[in-house]
Amino acid sequence: MLERLGDVELPAHAKPGGFDHAAMHVGRAHVYVAHTANDALDVIDNRARTYRRSIAGLTGIAGVLVSEERDLVFTSNRGENTVGIFTPDREDALVKVAVGVRPNGLAYDAQRDILLAANVGDAAVPGSFTVSAVDVGRKMWIADVPVAGRTRWAVFAEDPDCFYVNIADPPQIVVIEGGDPRRLARTIAVPAAGPHGLDLDVAGHRLFCACDARRVLTLDTRTGAVMDGVDIVGVPDVVFFNPKRQRLYVAIGDPGVIEVLETTPLCRREVVATERGAHTLAFDPSSETLYAFLPETHGAAVYRDRP
Repeated sequence: MLERLGDVELPAHAKPGGFDHAAMHVGRAHVYVAHTANDALDVIDNRARTYRRSIAGLTGIAGVLVSEERDLVFTSNRGENTVGIFTPDREDALVKVAVGVRPNGLAYDAQRDILLAANVGDAAVPGSFTVSAVDVGRKMWIADVPVAGRTRWAVFAEDPDCFYVNIADPPQIVVIEGGDPRRLARTIAVPAAGPHGLDLDVAGHRLFCACDARRVLTLDTRTGAVMDGVDIVGVPDVVFFNPKRQRLYVAIGDPGVIEVLETTPLCRREVVATERGAHTLAFDPSSETLYAFLPETHGAAVYRDRP
C-alpha cells in the first residue's frame, strides 16, 4: 500500500503550465522535476524531502532524464527546440544542443553516449514528427528520424539493445536500434488508442504501455506481442515500474490519482487520490519512494510503498 510520508513545497507557478516529467538521481539523492510554468528544473533533496533550488533558463521545459552511469542530467526544452546536458555538480555548465520541433520524451544509451529526444512536432509543419539522436560527448545533433505521428514517452533497453518510442496516432511503438540510431528499425502496433506512458521490466523482457483509451498493456520487448492488459480509471500519463514488488504506478491527472497495478498478472491493487492535474511522478527504486507532483498547490506529495 502507498503510505503518504509528507509533502514538499515548490516555487509557485510564474505562468500557466504546471509540472511535466520528473526523474530521480538515486546516488545523489536528487529529484528533478520539469517546472514548465517557470521555465526551470526544480531540484529536491530526497533524503531531507525538501526543495533545494531551481535551474532557470530552460524555455518550455518538458522532460528530464538522469543517467546514473554517466552522472548526467538531460532536459528537453520544448519552447526552444533544444536539449540540455549537465552534470549535477556543474549545473552552471549546462550545455544546450538544438534538436527537432518541440522535444519531449528522452531516452539514453549510456554505453554509446547517445541521447534520443522524441519530438512532439507541429501538425502545421510537414515532417516535424521526428526523433532526434544526439551524440552527448560531442554535444552534437547527429540524426532526425521521421515517425508517423506525435511522440510520447521513450525508453532505452540494453537487451535487446534498442530505443522504444510511443506514438499517439497511429497507436504504435517505434523501435530504433541502439547500434543505428539514424533509422527506424520497425514498428509495433498497439491495440489501444493513444500510447502515452512507457516503462520497462528489464528482467522480464516486458514493456508497460499506458494508453489514452484508459488501458495499460504489457508487451514483449523482443517480439512486440501483447502479453496482458487491464482497464484503468482514467487517461494516464507517466508510469513507473517497481521491480522489487512487481508493481506499476500510473499517474492519472483526471480525476487526480495514482493507480497501483500488480503486474503478474496485470490487475488493480489500489487507487490513491492525489490532486486534479497531477500527471507526473518520480520513483526511487532503492527506497521505494514515489513523488507525485501537484500543480494546483505547486508541491509534491511523497509516498512509500509497503507490503
